Amino acid sequence: MKYDFDRVVERYGTYSAKWDSIRLLMPPTDKPILPLMVADMDFRTAQPILDAMHRVADFGMYGYTAAWAEPEYAASVVRWFRQRFGWEFGPEAVVYSNGTIEALNCAVRTFSNVGDGVILCRPVYGHFTQAIEGECHRRVVDCHLLCDEAGRYTVNFEELEALCADPANRIFVLCSPHNPIGRVWTKEELRRMAAICRDHKVLLVSDEVHCDIRRRGVVHYPVASLVSDQSNIITLTAVNKSFNLAGLQCSNAIIPDPFLRARFQREFGDRMPTPFAVAALIAAYGQGGEWLEQVNEYIDGNIDFVLDFLKQNLPWVKAGRPEGTYILWLDFSASGLTDAEIHTRIYDKALVLAQDGVVHDPGQGQCFQRICVPCARSVLAEAMQRIAAEFTDIKR
Repeated sequence: MKYDFDRVVERYGTYSAKWDSIRLLMPPTDKPILPLMVADMDFRTAQPILDAMHRVADFGMYGYTAAWAEPEYAASVVRWFRQRFGWEFGPEAVVYSNGTIEALNCAVRTFSNVGDGVILCRPVYGHFTQAIEGECHRRVVDCHLLCDEAGRYTVNFEELEALCADPANRIFVLCSPHNPIGRVWTKEELRRMAAICRDHKVLLVSDEVHCDIRRRGVVHYPVASLVSDQSNIITLTAVNKSFNLAGLQCSNAIIPDPFLRARFQREFGDRMPTPFAVAALIAAYGQGGEWLEQVNEYIDGNIDFVLDFLKQNLPWVKAGRPEGTYILWLDFSASGLTDAEIHTRIYDKALVLAQDGVVHDPGQGQCFQRICVPCARSVLAEAMQRIAAEFTDIKR
């Protein structure tokens, strides 16, 4: 079927963290506030998923649920990654989690000690820092990404090697595809990262929740699929980003190595999904491919729209075209304004809620803004027009 992503869906009154929170966090205003800060979609999910959850709702019983009690749950995950990514693993490797950060926290607590270093490549998803430092009481060690004149980011492999060689640093958390810069790492980059971690006995935790959201022609490679030795690799996956199901709290850790998995599960215990999550995942990975192809095409169009808009109206704002995710990382530093002044113009005057770059890069994220673009193009157009209107005095 053909899905209509141009339709503006009213989300107020649906307990939305993205929309309903505005009324609690922002002062009252007659002008609608447009949130672009949360990585979920303003699109209705695929019809087969809706049908599956209706069947669960109509059954009328919502007792304790176990993912392992339905063999098709893990089998669906196995087939999806085999067919779309060529990655082979058995159903026993699939460990259900309520969320990616929950699984990340377990990995950090299981395979490191309080005060140990956990390596991140900033700028990177800000909740990683909160989880590692605030929830697990470890230290974030920044192997900062390199950025060339064209705005393309790469890994500083020499620094990564040195940091992994330090026995105080026990874990490397990779974001693949990378949020917020949108890199989809090449085979060569991933193999080199995996080899460095293996050589220095560092656990590699690869967050691949955005793996299905990528530009046409771009290929994502699960890092574990590229190496023969997976004894130090945990891959975090989810239907959340791919099918707009974050509210169902349905994620999976893929841990092929039995000894690594056993240690993880001893700490993690048994998590219980809702019956809606089980039904939604099976439907998404079984029948959601058509919707996913269409939503990727629409997101590609949204990204091209924003980049074209910036070129015509705010040419001094630097923004690379992301290879994956539905996120744009915008550099406003050429404005000559302070980080606080940029924030005031976008948030308080334009009434567009983006996300300050320092959330994802406390040291070097000043004057950057992260925006998420999976919404109706008319909403995105209004948001960009509002932002541009607040910077008409900037001539570069």
